[in-house]
Amino acid sequence: MNQERCLVIFVKYPEKGKVKSRIVFGGDDGHVADLYRCFIEDLLKSFSSGHYEFLIAFDPPEKEKDIKDLFGKDLSYMPQAGADLGIRMYNALATCFAQGFQSVVLIGSDSPDLPQRIIEEAFQSLQSHDAVIGPTYDGGYYLIGFSNGSFAASFFENIAWSTDGVYAETVGRFDKEGVSFHVLPRWRDIDTVDDVRALLKDCEQSDFSQSKTIEFLRANGFTASG
Repeated sequence: MNQERCLVIFVKYPEKGKVKSRIVFGGDDGHVADLYRCFIEDLLKSFSSGHYEFLIAFDPPEKEKDIKDLFGKDLSYMPQAGADLGIRMYNALATCFAQGFQSVVLIGSDSPDLPQRIIEEAFQSLQSHDAVIGPTYDGGYYLIGFSNGSFAASFFENIAWSTDGVYAETVGRFDKEGVSFHVLPRWRDIDTVDDVRALLKDCEQSDFSQSKTIEFLRANGFTASG
């Protein structure tokens, strides 16, 4: 484990009707919550052990016991804190830097097939850049990270989250502040039924075909064609 690096994953408690509202199949919101739980489990399997400290930032804070019961008490957790996503991300990153980490990378839980090589590329890039960012196909980003000293609240304030301008707005602020940054390969967030179908199709020849996410989808009759 590398005590200079920290990887933070943002997760929501997988509660029926509270996650992935744009994915509906089988006429049951409980299926969607179970699918999102599979997302998290796959990401934890991929990233919970690596050359970095690993931290789960969860929401809502009152679900701490339930989150730990689901994903294991041997992992490290902290509650998300803040009125919107930007403030919560800023607070999580600030907490990690205050603990002495020299580079901190934050990912969401909407890209369950994200490979370990992307995380390693992110940390490697922070040896020569101030920041790193991973764009999504829908105009947002799936990963953001900073080296110590380049991190600022201005990169998270007054941004219209969950819109197609988030990535462009963020890199625009990097440019304005003179922050050097590395751009990772574009990746897909799984937010809609079409995203799920594309994931099923794309993973047919990859190791992710054996993941809990794909196994759950297949067991519940979800296919790439509909």
